Amino acid sequence: MRIAILAMAEFIALSAGLLADANDKLVGTWKLVSATSTTPNGERNETPYGTGPAGFLTYFDNGRVTAIISYGGRKPLSVGGGVLKVQEEQAEAFKTFLAYSGRYTLNGDKVTHHIEISSIQNYVDKDMVRTVKFEGDRVTLITPPAPVNGKIQTVELVWQRLPTGS
Repeated sequence: MRIAILAMAEFIALSAGLLADANDKLVGTWKLVSATSTTPNGERNETPYGTGPAGFLTYFDNGRVTAIISYGGRKPLSVGGGVLKVQEEQAEAFKTFLAYSGRYTLNGDKVTHHIEISSIQNYVDKDMVRTVKFEGDRVTLITPPAPVNGKIQTVELVWQRLPTGS
């Protein structure tokens, strides 16, 4: 009986260690390197977020995630110009920026972001599932097919791990 309990304890410790190792692969801050999208018929878009988008993705060791993506080519808001111009600029600024935060779980080659707050209210209390591929100090997240700019597309985001303390 004692051997069985010890074996079970060792198995649980090993399992917890394996889970921690898997999560450790994600923990840290990642900088967006590239974004591409593909339609179901193979049409590829190299700039779904404009030319030169910027972004940061941070996975914390307590199971939390924060993501920020800014489309490339965003313009600063003008100071004057009237109410209509300001509203148009604000709408464009909103349309070209995404931020959210929540918890995450990693299960095999899938990471699920459990959204708690987002610049797009429709994402709150939703789960965003991404396929994860690790290659050295890069991670690629691939979305399931979803509407992007009016077309059903799969988006592939490549992130580069930032060194600790940078």
